[in-house]
Amino acid sequence: MEQILAPAPIKGRPREFCVEEALASALRVFWTRGYEGASMAELTTEMGITKPSLYAAFGNKEALFHKALDLYEREKLAYMRSALDASTARGVAERLLRGALELQMNTGDPCGCLGVISVSACGVEAESIKAEVVKRRASSEAALIARFERAKAEGDLPDTIEPVALVRYLFALLQGLSVQAGSGATCQELGQLVETSLSIWPTR
Repeated sequence: MEQILAPAPIKGRPREFCVEEALASALRVFWTRGYEGASMAELTTEMGITKPSLYAAFGNKEALFHKALDLYEREKLAYMRSALDASTARGVAERLLRGALELQMNTGDPCGCLGVISVSACGVEAESIKAEVVKRRASSEAALIARFERAKAEGDLPDTIEPVALVRYLFALLQGLSVQAGSGATCQELGQLVETSLSIWPTR
């Protein structure tokens, strides 16, 4: 793991800390509190570093959030990339819904969605954060739209189905699942949501 030297909070020799572990801790704070709800004091405490060390290793709070969001997408949302490889549109939806369910049921991680939490709690001063989250979501939506357009062209979806509307419906399900998980819904209740959604998925 990458190591960096950071000044000790008081006097003495510089101490070492693991950048990857510190970033994972920052992710947990942002995931739990949202961008604006995560204070610098809580971030530095959970990361086990001083404020000067945070700035030296990651930049400011916004830059730290961007790096945490990269980690979140890379490690927690990997199922979204693999979902596009499914052979059918329903298979894509199933991988996405079951992947999201597994993520919410992982007791080692906070409940809810980092993107939803951060965007819904953003004020005027954090518009750039909201814009970044929205941009990344739009990129994911575009990839899904292209996949469903191909499915429709191949006869995998009914002619009456609009890929754009179907993607919005699927994202509404994914966001609803994360919101319900954050509100205390049980694994059984979330599982029923996934199964019901898949049972009414449009097929030819």
